[in-house]
Amino acid sequence: MIFNRNELWVGLVIGLLLPFVGYAILLMIFEQLEGMDMGSSSGFSIGFRQRTVAIVAICLNIFPLNHFQKNRSTQSIRGLVLATFALVGLWMFWYGPQVF
Repeated sequence: MIFNRNELWVGLVIGLLLPFVGYAILLMIFEQLEGMDMGSSSGFSIGFRQRTVAIVAICLNIFPLNHFQKNRSTQSIRGLVLATFALVGLWMFWYGPQVF
């Protein structure tokens, strides 16, 4: 299984794919809730939902990080951390001016 390999590229791939897939799934959930009139974005600032969902999606990297730490996969952890820092930098570039 790819998840148990101790290589840098494994951490990079998981660290980039998991937040992108998580972001898409979370946005679909919110759209479904709005379609059923169970949630609304009124009262929030512009882009609040996208910013928040993006941060939550980036935080999904905590789960594979915990798995890699239990297996002592240091190279995979390095790849995961590099991917996470790249995504946080992208988030800061994209949403930073709105927040600060």
